[in-house]
Amino acid sequence: MIKFFFHPSPNPLKVALFLEEAKIPYELIPVDTRKGQQHDPEFVKINPNAKTPAILDGDIPVFDSNAILLYLAAKHAAFLPAKTDKDKADISSWLMFVATGIGPYCGQSVHFKRFAPEPKEYAVNRFDFEAWRHWNIIEEHLATRKWMVADKYSIVDMAVWGWARMIPFVLGDDAWTKLPHIKRWIDIINARPAAQKAEGLKANYEFKTTVDADALRHLFPANAKLGL
Repeated sequence: MIKFFFHPSPNPLKVALFLEEAKIPYELIPVDTRKGQQHDPEFVKINPNAKTPAILDGDIPVFDSNAILLYLAAKHAAFLPAKTDKDKADISSWLMFVATGIGPYCGQSVHFKRFAPEPKEYAVNRFDFEAWRHWNIIEEHLATRKWMVADKYSIVDMAVWGWARMIPFVLGDDAWTKLPHIKRWIDIINARPAAQKAEGLKANYEFKTTVDADALRHLFPANAKLGL
């Protein structure tokens, strides 16, 4: 059975959605990142980058959410509509777009808006702009199609969904009024039983919810260099 190392944040939720959609049995192992459990030596053996998610499939460790999606989709021949070279290229392109664009820019936008000390106007402006720019690309893409790739629900939709759930938190409470095609798309996914099960996983475990000084130390270890 797959061991799934989980925290209820955007990247692990992508994998949770796939596992629930594909009905693959798994053992969920909570990793409380605000308590620093991602830095435990035993977990670092599975993911040397010390981040969630990760899986252990027998004796095979896989880390990085999009890598896990690709690994599982290929192994189980599920949610991977790559029948043509065009489909394969689209899947790779959009997964990398999420990995190198959506995730990092949304993450940095939230970091500088909510956690970084002053002064931060330049950083807030840059990362908020880039987060909006990336989501507007998705918005334009979904304006003419139901799903991200090949007119079929796929791991690309799951990868985007992990972060799209957080759009109001990242971009502001009125963001959905400016992204109607993404809102239409995410409402369809959110109505799926697998998405509801994935979202409900966090209720089964007690994850730390406060971001106190100890949590900041674990989440942002670079702060130690500045004495923060």
